[in-house]
Amino acid sequence: MSNKTVYLTEKGLQEIKDELEYLKLEKRPEVIKALKEARSLGDLSENAEYDAARGEQAVVEARIKELEIMIEKAEVISAVDTNLVSLGTKVKIEYVDDGEIEEYSIVGSKEADPFANKISNESPIAKAILGLKVGSIVSVDSPNGKYDVKIVEISA
Repeated sequence: MSNKTVYLTEKGLQEIKDELEYLKLEKRPEVIKALKEARSLGDLSENAEYDAARGEQAVVEARIKELEIMIEKAEVISAVDTNLVSLGTKVKIEYVDDGEIEEYSIVGSKEADPFANKISNESPIAKAILGLKVGSIVSVDSPNGKYDVKIVEISA
């Protein structure tokens, strides 16, 4: 990870802290136990259980490090201004070409979940609407082409 700020909601930060606690207090000891058991089976050069446990240990340790860096670089999104689209706001937009209305929460990239309508502030649509007011119409440049959206509502 770079020195880039990680934007998170209070809930997102708590989820990261919870995952980190789980990995350190539960998953890491499980992996260490599996390593000890695999070592006790003898020859490590042909020990598939040992290789699997070492692989899992590497994944767990890498994720712990990633989460620790995320927490260190975290900036919690709070006190959102509902006059403008910003990180932490919910926004209803209308797709101008077909009149369809969607609601999205603008979150940091680490919390983005398109299936839950949480879009990253770095996504094409968020980049296009950030800083705009209700009633604004803007063109969005996306990998699938350009389209226009109108901001219908902004809420916290």
